[in-house]
Amino acid sequence: MMGQSASGRLAGIAPDLERILTSGVIASATFDPSDIRRATVQIVMRDGIRLATDLYMPPTLPAPAIVVRTPYGRSILRDTFVALAQRGYLILAQDCRGTGDSEPATWDYFVYELADSHDFVEWVSQQEWFDGFLGACGGSYLASTQWCMSAHPRMSTIVPEVGGVGVTFRSARLYMFLNSYVRAVGKGKNRVPIPHREMERRMLDETLRGGFFNEPLHERLPDDLIAHAAAGDARSHLQNRRLLWERCIAMSPAQRAQFLKRVLRVDEFDYIAMVSFLTGIGHQVAFGAHSIPSATPTELCRELHAPPLIVSGWYDWNLKDTLATWELLRSDARESVRERVRLLIAPSAHNVPGYHEGAADHPELQRAHRTENNLGLLLHWYDAVRGNKVDAWPPVIYYLMGANEWHVARNWPPPEAQSVRLYLHGGGNLSEQAPAAGSSADLYTYDPTDPTPTVGGSIVSYVYSPGSCDVSDVQKRSDVLSYTTAPLERDLDVAGHLRLILYVSSSAVDTDFVGRLSDVFPDGRAIQLQNGVLRARHRSPDGNRELLRPGRIYPLEIDLWATANRFRAGHRLRVDISSADFPRFDRNTNRGGEPGPPIVALQTVHHDADHPSHLLLSVLNGLPSNASARGPGERRQAS
Repeated sequence: MMGQSASGRLAGIAPDLERILTSGVIASATFDPSDIRRATVQIVMRDGIRLATDLYMPPTLPAPAIVVRTPYGRSILRDTFVALAQRGYLILAQDCRGTGDSEPATWDYFVYELADSHDFVEWVSQQEWFDGFLGACGGSYLASTQWCMSAHPRMSTIVPEVGGVGVTFRSARLYMFLNSYVRAVGKGKNRVPIPHREMERRMLDETLRGGFFNEPLHERLPDDLIAHAAAGDARSHLQNRRLLWERCIAMSPAQRAQFLKRVLRVDEFDYIAMVSFLTGIGHQVAFGAHSIPSATPTELCRELHAPPLIVSGWYDWNLKDTLATWELLRSDARESVRERVRLLIAPSAHNVPGYHEGAADHPELQRAHRTENNLGLLLHWYDAVRGNKVDAWPPVIYYLMGANEWHVARNWPPPEAQSVRLYLHGGGNLSEQAPAAGSSADLYTYDPTDPTPTVGGSIVSYVYSPGSCDVSDVQKRSDVLSYTTAPLERDLDVAGHLRLILYVSSSAVDTDFVGRLSDVFPDGRAIQLQNGVLRARHRSPDGNRELLRPGRIYPLEIDLWATANRFRAGHRLRVDISSADFPRFDRNTNRGGEPGPPIVALQTVHHDADHPSHLLLSVLNGLPSNASARGPGERRQAS
């Protein structure tokens, strides 16, 4: 079956899907817009709270249903809902609790979504117009509510876009977008009735003045937390926090909401409060863990019933979690989900187009691959699930940037991909050749008051432009080290995970290291593909936090997530290293929690025989032989 053996170009394997993804074609409508009847109902949850829900009903009932639960206003995709109803689906769009026209007057971020999603699905499944098929769509927070609905056995399928189940964590905190998000979305006394895109612009100066990170390494748990966890000083910080998390997720939503507000001393539990609580618990508990609270990712995975079509983008800020979700479902989900889950990775950012190189000639690069642009894909998938034809879909469909082609694979990363190391060398060189003994280290200084700036990439913003961008000017800064290969003699296809292994030392007790991979064009543009950050205190994979000893050399693994890109002949690969990506992430003051103003850190990157700093790539067609040759030295050594 194609679902088990597909590999190569999508156009040669599933041409109908390729046409849908490239041109966005959609099946003809059965009904006129005037045939669609709209009604609003209040659906009562188990605790009596009423949630406002719009129904878009085609003339022919009973009908298959598509559901959406959103905090952004249930009419936000109205044209899309009408278009789906014109093709015979009954659409239900619901304002999440504490948002839009739903009760109550405050929004507790994520806390009630699992219970409310269950009650919503239960209500739908009992209606006389319901024919037994129940699908869902939507992205970001709407993806999270789909995962929650998937915990109900009556769900037939979900299509979560740009959002996994919340099983990964970030060592540094997202800052720019969420600083304004918490003030503009949902209801509550601290919310301002201004569209979020406008709020981000109004707050830009304030945002750029803030974002300094300097929290204590081990902030003592408050007495009421220790009492609740029934944990004393005999246990480690990590044990206390883990036990507290397990007690917290065992509470009912109302109990959890009350407990979290009391512990954090806040009136509203918003995204920032959630991050604060989870940071206190320990960085091995992911920020998305409140959506389906579970002790372990495996337990969460086994709660899910509906086979998903998971949609993400190479420049989506949730890509890491999406890929981790895919791997988890493929290994630990119940068989009905494990065998039918599918993954699509488009050339998109979170809610806008992502890869821009060649967009004028490629329509798939000119749109975001989200619900409103993906109607053809949604209908094709729903038909496959309803007709029991999911096996006809390749397990993985991904866009190979640079080639501007849709490809397929049996799994992700592609099983045929080979792991290749490119080593850092003096003079700014990057090659397959291992470093020699005695190679001098490279130095730079990181000043938190003048951090290396965010330019684009895997971000969500209405001020900065997400997606591919030229970072060559940033690479000229004195606080950035760059390492570049020789020009390639032939095309090189990279598809899979990216890891940057660095041997570093610092004058600071805590600091950040940021790595980035870019595709250097013959005209000198360095097009960012992916980057990642590691906060040094979170370098231990077991979840323990530890400061640095100044001057000591440490091996660090920076997760650069993943990409799929064809580096054309004549292009070069470049890795650059810095200590900030601000304001995408908050900036480290280098003080390790000690009071005081930010301090400058002297950072050293080692690349000798005993400390072979290198980039790990997944390569589909082998590394060109000339990549082992030293590339031209282009970087300056800062001091």
